[in-house]
Amino acid sequence: MRFKVKTLSVLSICLFLFGLSACDRQQEAATTDEAVNETAAAETAPAPPAAKEPEAELDVMAYGRFVPEREDDFTWENDKVAFRIYGPSSNGKGQVSGVDAWLKKVPYSIIDKWYAEHQEGISYHEDQGEGYDPFHVGDSRGVGGTAVWIDGVAWPAGKYESYEVLESGGDVVSFTVTYSWDTPLGQVAESKTITLKLGDQLYRVNSVFTLDGEPAELPIAIGLTTHDEKAQVSGNGELGRISTSEAIDEIGIWTGALLNPSRVIDVVHAPSEEKDASHIWLLTNTTESGELGYRAGFAWEAADEITSCDAWTEYLDSGAGH
Repeated sequence: MRFKVKTLSVLSICLFLFGLSACDRQQEAATTDEAVNETAAAETAPAPPAAKEPEAELDVMAYGRFVPEREDDFTWENDKVAFRIYGPSSNGKGQVSGVDAWLKKVPYSIIDKWYAEHQEGISYHEDQGEGYDPFHVGDSRGVGGTAVWIDGVAWPAGKYESYEVLESGGDVVSFTVTYSWDTPLGQVAESKTITLKLGDQLYRVNSVFTLDGEPAELPIAIGLTTHDEKAQVSGNGELGRISTSEAIDEIGIWTGALLNPSRVIDVVHAPSEEKDASHIWLLTNTTESGELGYRAGFAWEAADEITSCDAWTEYLDSGAGH
């Protein structure tokens, strides 16, 4: 089956190891045939400064946590990428269940560091050398958020309502968040488990949806924001792949989502004049028991691993169907 993309309208703190020079001892001895006194003067050099303890090595790990100090964010990362979703006390209004991308170019964990610095007035929206967050989400789906799809219209959830951390701090971070919202079909609820492994650019989603409290087969759209059409889009239904390509602050960023090709109904590019409403979508249905699985993520040129749109597409297509 062939699909077309449809368009709807230390320091290592350099420990300066000051070499501990041995103390020179100076002696003056006056010895003559007439000497009656011998004076030995020994000078003791001051003790060298104590060596500074090296900073603990910053951890490379798959990590995620609830962030009550920043409006109940939930943020997760590995050595390649980082993501964020908005929680119950977020001041975001509307359907703000989209996934934010935090652009990092260091392998070690940055979540706690960036939030701590943010509390001190150092913005993670500015690159301090490790990366930053210039990626706008708003009401969009961001990097792989979902929505119920009814007659060509997306009906997304709002903020997550609860969370549970399943695993964090090792090779894998995994957690579950829950959502519930009204749609023309009825009350939809989602239990979404997100997993990210070290070395991956993509997080994995395994969701279970219910309709009015019962498992149900629902029409679902997996979306990537086009940032009001600033991004170029690509889609291949036969491979179950959608992707975007754009430059933020003149540096390339590429997003993508993968779905088992056997579950793809259509690929739809839907520009909109409404802010944050333009997306490329993968359309699918949940199973009869309400289950849905897919992957989504991004690559950033400044991380210096995937540095072109072609390389990103190759990365996605090499994992398609898995």
